[in-house]
Amino acid sequence: MRFSLFVHMERQDEEVSHRQQFESLAELALMAEAGGFGTVWIGEHHAMEYTISPSPMPLLAYLAARTSTIRLGAGTLIAPFWNPIRAAGECALLDVISDGRMEVGLARGAYQFEFDRMAGGLSARDGGKHLRELVHAVRALWRGDYAHDGEIWQFPTATSVPKPVQRPNPPMWIAARDPDSHDFAVAQGCNVMVTPLMKGDEEVAALKGKFDTAVANHPEVPRPELMVLRHTHVHAAEDTDGWRPAAEAINRFYRTFDAWFGNSTTPDNGFLAPSPEAKFAERPEFAPEALRRTAMIGTPAEVIERLRSYEELGVDEYSFWIDTGLSHEEKRASLELFIKEVVPAFR
Repeated sequence: MRFSLFVHMERQDEEVSHRQQFESLAELALMAEAGGFGTVWIGEHHAMEYTISPSPMPLLAYLAARTSTIRLGAGTLIAPFWNPIRAAGECALLDVISDGRMEVGLARGAYQFEFDRMAGGLSARDGGKHLRELVHAVRALWRGDYAHDGEIWQFPTATSVPKPVQRPNPPMWIAARDPDSHDFAVAQGCNVMVTPLMKGDEEVAALKGKFDTAVANHPEVPRPELMVLRHTHVHAAEDTDGWRPAAEAINRFYRTFDAWFGNSTTPDNGFLAPSPEAKFAERPEFAPEALRRTAMIGTPAEVIERLRSYEELGVDEYSFWIDTGLSHEEKRASLELFIKEVVPAFR
């Protein structure tokens, strides 16, 4: 099982500047490359300070010039926000810039807040149609001249300019949760990325089961790869309370996610306060003590033990989700410990 880093710029307030966040992101990505990580992933989100990434492309292009081995993942592009010609061309350009290190993840999208501003109020639940159509169109454009007459997009003959370095095409990943999404991804020969969010390792096993069912249903397709994305924090063994700051930060992360997902309050200049803790009084899975067990939080030995179970389950890539709201110094210390004491156990 290999490792990747999933990272964004994120702000809880204006105390840390965007420039500082950018430099911090770059430092973490360079650490990941030096530590033997296979890929750095950056997603797409709009008009929200807690996940700052209006496009992963400029960040990944910058990292392409600063790195030499780590792969560069757009994880994920929100399909309804992208014309296929633009998506194909920008991804291919990143592949050229990085000399064949680009990977692209695609998702249907989640926040109605973003759809109201980026897709004319389209329901976020309807993004799956865009995702399915985008996969086919982008691959066709990478191959050469192609005219598209779909339900969502129509355009006369066009092609991707430039063409990607990787042939037949760069790796494509689909963010999946329900069985239909797994089945579509595998049928298309796309890799699958999943996140159990605040659920325990039984959810990882359940998601792997959906993936395995899709693989079994499509014996004509070579088995794609499966990536698990999970909030991760490693603390020193002697720090018996080292789990608590991370668990409390992840609790705040999910309460902030809930506030944005609820789409009931207008943000203030890109900031939105987390939903109150009282809202989750009857949801024990959000308590820091529960998140200590479900998020990948622990000493190096504890994290190794859990990751071994993922490896035995058949997970191909584990992505260290470092977006927690912790300070850069805390994130850096956690990643350093992971690289020093966890990664060697899987070599």
